[in-house]
Amino acid sequence: MRKHRHKAAIALAALVSTLTGSAVASAEPAADTATGRHADLTAFARILADQQAAWFAEDGAGFAATFWHDADLVTFNGDHLSTRDGIATGMQYYFDNFMDPTHIRVLSEEVTFAGPNLAVIVRTSCLLIEPDAPCREDSESANTNVMVKKWGRWLQQSFQNTRKFAIG
Repeated sequence: MRKHRHKAAIALAALVSTLTGSAVASAEPAADTATGRHADLTAFARILADQQAAWFAEDGAGFAATFWHDADLVTFNGDHLSTRDGIATGMQYYFDNFMDPTHIRVLSEEVTFAGPNLAVIVRTSCLLIEPDAPCREDSESANTNVMVKKWGRWLQQSFQNTRKFAIG
């Protein structure tokens, strides 16, 4: 089972790389047809691409559009944003007051399917000033995305972001 999750994560990373132009550490075939999850992984990649575009555009409503209406988001500093409207408002506040336009680079990713309509994606990412630049210092974070499929559509139900700090 772990082998299939690894292949799925690599396939998604390759697809995200194609959509966003970011580098991928290794490349394997883009679809894991043995598990029948290619369409799901494609949906996850599209959600990530939409979220990254909204982040760079500093568009709180666009960022929130990748979530279900009753979703939750916990920011890197522990703020809890609840509902799509609350996420839109909260993210717009962050964009307007604290964040410069940056790009997001996914450094690692693992997708675990917990059922036919539930998946957990754990990513490590960083922020970039320019698309091909190295990661901005102290910008690496780990996040957990709980993806739920309703009415044939995947969106985020919950998102937890945690900034990674160097110790020592």
